[in-house]
Amino acid sequence: MAPKKEAAPRSAAVNRRARFNYEIGQVFEAGIQLTGTEVKSLREGKSNIADSYAGDKDGELWLYNSYIPEYLQANRFNHQPRRARKLLLHQSEINRLMGAVQREGMTIVPLKIYFNDRGRAKVEIALARGKKLHDKRETSKQRDWDREKSRVLRDKG
Repeated sequence: MAPKKEAAPRSAAVNRRARFNYEIGQVFEAGIQLTGTEVKSLREGKSNIADSYAGDKDGELWLYNSYIPEYLQANRFNHQPRRARKLLLHQSEINRLMGAVQREGMTIVPLKIYFNDRGRAKVEIALARGKKLHDKRETSKQRDWDREKSRVLRDKG
């Protein structure tokens, strides 16, 4: 019998602007506390984490301003689309994250929400520092140059 193929984690929401607006530092994987209708809605893939961030409340880490739309078949048992959701991390990881936010002025930004191989919803969060306008221009210039370089190499080769 052939071994099972490793399937790539299926992304439910990706924050593409995070890598443009922030310098990404250390990356963490966190669980997320969801209701049943939120999980079903995430599986449909229409959620958005572009404007969301993580913050501290009573020694716990919470994800704020993430949008998970209501599940249409759930009638009155539905969830609030923009409610705060608890992130599940070890206490030492929470302390490390909150220490970096308080001491170094960094931000905790979610990069993506995905389902792991066991079907659990996970959030990839990162410690990030905001980029200045000139850094964003430099990133854009570098991306354009890489695209042009690959185009030239492809045409000549």
